[in-house]
Parts: sequence; C-alpha cells; structure tokens
Amino acid sequence: MAGKLEGKVALITGGARSQGRNHALTFAREGADIVVCDIAAQTPSVHYPMSGPDDLAETVKLVEALDRRCVAVQADVADSAAMAGVVERAVAELGTVDILLANAGIVGHASFADITDPEWDDMIATDLTGVFKSMRAVIPTMVEHGSGRIIVTSSIVGRTAVPGLAHYCAAKWGCIGLMKTAALELAPHGITVNAVCPTNVDTAMIQNEHMYGAFAPHPDKPKKEDVLDAFVSVNAIPIPWLEMQDVSNVMLFLASEDARYITGESIHVAAGWNAANVA
Repeated sequence: MAGKLEGKVALITGGARSQGRNHALTFAREGADIVVCDIAAQTPSVHYPMSGPDDLAETVKLVEALDRRCVAVQADVADSAAMAGVVERAVAELGTVDILLANAGIVGHASFADITDPEWDDMIATDLTGVFKSMRAVIPTMVEHGSGRIIVTSSIVGRTAVPGLAHYCAAKWGCIGLMKTAALELAPHGITVNAVCPTNVDTAMIQNEHMYGAFAPHPDKPKKEDVLDAFVSVNAIPIPWLEMQDVSNVMLFLASEDARYITGESIHVAAGWNAANVA
C-alpha cells in the first residue's frame, strides 16, 4: 500500500534533530524522499547546546534505514545563497521539491529591556527571516510544477503573548503574516501554505536549564521537576508538553492530499492553550 507522500520530495529545515528529524522520519515512512538542512553549529547568543554535523548525519542514516533517499546540507536558513544552494542540490539529486517544512528555529528568554542586540538579531534572522528565505527559495520550483505544500512552524506564542519571550513572539507572529500572504499569492499556482502552532514540545530546545529558567526563575539551576507544574499550567489539557509525533502528524496531514483545499490556516496543536488566549 502506497504511503500518503509516495513519490514526493520534502525539504525540511532544522532537520538535524528533534522536531525536524521526527518530521523527516514521519514523511519518509509515508514514501517521501527527504532533503534536510541545518546550521549544525552553535549560534553564540543561544544559551543551550545546538545540533552539530553528527546530528545531521544521524538523520540521514535513519531516513536511509527506511529505504528512502536523503540529501543533507549544512546551511543557515538566514543565508539567501545557502538556501538557493539547498534547493539547487535537491532538484539536481532528487528532481524537485514538492514540500517545504520551514521548521528551523531557536528560542531564548529575557525580559523585554534585557534582550540584547545579538539575541534579537539572531532570533529574527533564524525564526522569521529564515522562514522567508526558505519559502522564497522553493517557490520557483513549485510554481514551475504547478503544485506544492509549504508548512511553517510557528508557535502558540505566535498567536498570543508571553512575558520574557518578546523576540520569539515577534518572530512567530511574523511567520503567520508571511504564511497568509504567501497563501494568497501562491493559490493560483496550486501551492498551499499553512502554519502549525504547537504548545511546548518535548525537545532539546525546551529540555535545558536555560529554558527551565523561564518557568522557574527563582530556583538556582532549575531541574525538570521544578518546572513541570508551570508547563502544565499553560495548557487546558493537563500535560506539560507535546510529544514530537503530535506535531509531525499534523505536518503530514497538511502535506498530504487530505488537506488539498486548506491554505492560509494556522493549526493549533496546543493542548488547549489556544482556547483561552486565541480568538
């Protein structure tokens, strides 16, 4: 039985680990060949360990173990030439790009007045400009083929506000505006554009001492047990965070023919956080 994405090629940014890797494996199981790109290096203003080249190589290994082709490129989504090169390589080696998951992102927390210029600049460069440049890079190929799926990883805080996350909120709100505008422009070309807005997800981006500090600012060197109640408190369904597969399942739906007439939409995978905060 053919998978939902049989014969498709999916480009996933931020694919070295965590959500990006999980999306890659989910799509590969449904028949897609995969292109992953990732900066695979530490951004100095980010206060938790980021992925490296070994993580990117592991994603390739895991995708190929599913008998799908996988092309991996170390590239910064904020670099226009690098993203053009990723798409050129995808087309050269796999023929096209049918699906883009603009997933690469970083996070950090600080009070509004304490956000440094590097923290602001790097957040916007990765989480907003990087989404724009990833989308822009794939559009010509998709327009040429008269079809495509673009799915942006926003956040539930791209639909509401959270103290201490002004730069992250700004970037994720901006992703919604990019998505909706692109949806209008690209609909005549058979391309759908949507966003997924998760609550906290159980990934390395969340599970680190720096981010625990956003939820338990008083204890010195907070641990997971110090923040569980705080993470649970933001969700209507009493869980602290989603599993990565919860997000991948929605990505798969939006990339499939099941969602062929859905565009310009923000899908909340937020355990009910959205019920009290988003109209």
